[in-house]
Amino acid sequence: MSVARKLPIAVLISGGGSTLRNLLEQIARRRLDIEVRLVISSSAKAGGLRYANQAGIESRVLRPRDFASDAAYGEAVFGACRGAGVELVVMGGFLKFVPIPADFENRVMNIHPGLIPAFCGQGFYGLHVHRSVLEYGAKVSGCTVHFVDNQYDHGPIILQRVVPVLDDDTPEALAARVFEQECQAYPEAVQLYAGGRLRVAGRRVTVLPKGDGGNSL
Repeated sequence: MSVARKLPIAVLISGGGSTLRNLLEQIARRRLDIEVRLVISSSAKAGGLRYANQAGIESRVLRPRDFASDAAYGEAVFGACRGAGVELVVMGGFLKFVPIPADFENRVMNIHPGLIPAFCGQGFYGLHVHRSVLEYGAKVSGCTVHFVDNQYDHGPIILQRVVPVLDDDTPEALAARVFEQECQAYPEAVQLYAGGRLRVAGRRVTVLPKGDGGNSL
């Protein structure tokens, strides 16, 4: 592996935890230079909590309804991340709005099952995205890994992967094809961050060549 140090991350989930599972599998295969120190779920019923439990990772359930405001919720989430020494937060199917504090700017990632800026924003998640793509008649779709800011699906784009939309596609079939790319794109983006190879200038994210890493953000 290219980087000896393991980047400490937190993974935020709301449901089944497929992103968390994928990251843990990539770590086990020695393809990611990261350590998942904390898993935060917005629901006690999230199936993904079992992956944290199986891996011996600390997990916390923080429900938005238990907090008086978005700001209070955000402080709880990122306070827990600070306490765990987390340097990158990875959203994995996290469906709740959480304000990003200044010290985590360009340190929170998300993956969207569409090609931002199309078919994105509040309410566009899961099969809602794929149904909209098909209804619109788009010929391609894909996924987008981006840094998170304080608007839905809006922060600087790190990378995108494109898949064809087939004439006989169903939302479920398109979702499966996009998910295959998500499983590759998200770990790739996280590894680029871990290797110090991402530089952000405004909305533009540049990937530095290998060997030019460091604290590039």
